[in-house]
Amino acid sequence: MEKNLPNFEQENKKHFINEIIEEDLRKGTYKKVHTRFPPEPNGYLHIGHAKSICLNFGLALEYGGKCNLRFDDTNPTKEDVEYVESIKEDVKWLGFDWEDRCFYASDYFERMYEYAELLIQKGVAYVCDLSPEEMKEYRGTLTEPGKESPYRNRSVEENLDLFRRMRAGEFPEGSKTLRAKIDMSSPNLNMRDPVLYRIIKAEHHRTGNKWVIYPMYDYAHPLSDAYEGITHSICTLEFENHRPLYDWCLQWLDIPEKPKQIEFARLNLGYTVMSKRKLLQLVQEKIVDGWDDPRMPTIAGLRRRGYTPKAIRKFAEIIGVAKRENLVEYELLEYCLREDLNKKALRRFAVLNPIKLTIVNYPENKFEYVEAQNNPEDPNAGTRNLKFGKYLYIDADDFMENPPKDFYRLFLGNEVRLKYAYIVKLVEIVKDNNGNVVELKCEYDPDTKSGSGISKKKVKTAIHWLCADDCAKAEIRLYDKLFTIEDVSEIGDKDFREFINPNSLIIKPNSLVEPSLKEANLENRYQFERLGYFVLDKYSSKERIIFNRSTTLKDQWKKKIK
Repeated sequence: MEKNLPNFEQENKKHFINEIIEEDLRKGTYKKVHTRFPPEPNGYLHIGHAKSICLNFGLALEYGGKCNLRFDDTNPTKEDVEYVESIKEDVKWLGFDWEDRCFYASDYFERMYEYAELLIQKGVAYVCDLSPEEMKEYRGTLTEPGKESPYRNRSVEENLDLFRRMRAGEFPEGSKTLRAKIDMSSPNLNMRDPVLYRIIKAEHHRTGNKWVIYPMYDYAHPLSDAYEGITHSICTLEFENHRPLYDWCLQWLDIPEKPKQIEFARLNLGYTVMSKRKLLQLVQEKIVDGWDDPRMPTIAGLRRRGYTPKAIRKFAEIIGVAKRENLVEYELLEYCLREDLNKKALRRFAVLNPIKLTIVNYPENKFEYVEAQNNPEDPNAGTRNLKFGKYLYIDADDFMENPPKDFYRLFLGNEVRLKYAYIVKLVEIVKDNNGNVVELKCEYDPDTKSGSGISKKKVKTAIHWLCADDCAKAEIRLYDKLFTIEDVSEIGDKDFREFINPNSLIIKPNSLVEPSLKEANLENRYQFERLGYFVLDKYSSKERIIFNRSTTLKDQWKKKIK
């Protein structure tokens, strides 16, 4: 799949859907703009849906129109109220408001049924007894025309009688369908007498057991659009071949302005999958920790990972709207988050792999406070005081016993600055009986306190630290990409689960953080200095503080756009 490398200069520029809408308004084809976002409540929304949400609601805002939220609840065997509520939450979280226009396809079941009877009366729909396997055989191929069903020429009276009996529940599932009578030789397979209704004897989450026949999406979608006064029905590219059927279904509907279907390329994001079936498989097989696992591309997962609505809206704006499928680099999504958080995330210290550091020439039982910036990018963020004393913790990664030449952090005889505090020199390495390093003994230079102006001594590196007397225990979860390959669609017949990244989650259960982080809430975003951006996990508690890494500090995209 071709990669998408967005041109950042194209942000806020018009795309082809803008051009279509503006031409329609200019010609008077439509007097207003009315869009809709029509999710099927059979799973949680993902980042691809976020793009569609931003597009549909964004176009309505741009042209002073309206956007509906409509649930395509036409298959009760796969739908759940949990999904309905999660979708509402996601749309609101992204910052969009459907006002009083939350609808369901099930709102129109009676009207759709009446219209189906009208199609039968007009001789363009019939009840078919072919099984799914037989229907597939009769359908033909891309190069060979299909064969007409032996039930295609039933009389109007017989079809009406059978259809009404289907509704009454007289027939078992799979025994009969209502099909459109179009053209079995059409080069478009979707026009070869497609199914409009099928029998499903399952309880619906809104209508209960009232219905035992349910409309197909290709039938319910255009009618729902028409009933709601939608002008521009924006779909992803896989529905392009369904557009003739969309128009066919509206053919006999007596309304002055019929909706227009427009297709755009869906989002394909590197190192992940967008298939609801595969995402559901990951959840059901417990490969991930639910739909909101921070490794998942779901909006709920991104929210739990620490992404912000602004970052996702910016991402949707940058990638734009295209007519051709492409692969968007995951790093671009991370770039959008960093651009947002860098300006507002409070800086804090966290030590993921604690090792004790003792300042041998610092007085016992003496403590002082050093001033640390809350956010150097925000002049109004102010400062905070960090407690400093003889016994500290640093990250074990900032020490090496036998370092390479380009290692400038702590090793025997080397000096580093403890950020916001003093310069220290490592003078002794303490090991346990097994040869493991358990303590680093240092000497500090009292004339090198940050900001004092006394000393002009310089060192190459500053490392973070925490006072042993003033820190809190925490579990820190380091999340990475879910898959080991960028384009999962290229694996062919291989099982996509073979490419799950075994290091997509690394847990640091014995981490330490600044004590103020015990009061963190889910809305706070932090930059743990030198480590990345972090957010409190939704399952955190006072007894168990959990932070999730949203993204690292390393940013290749910033280099690309400069």
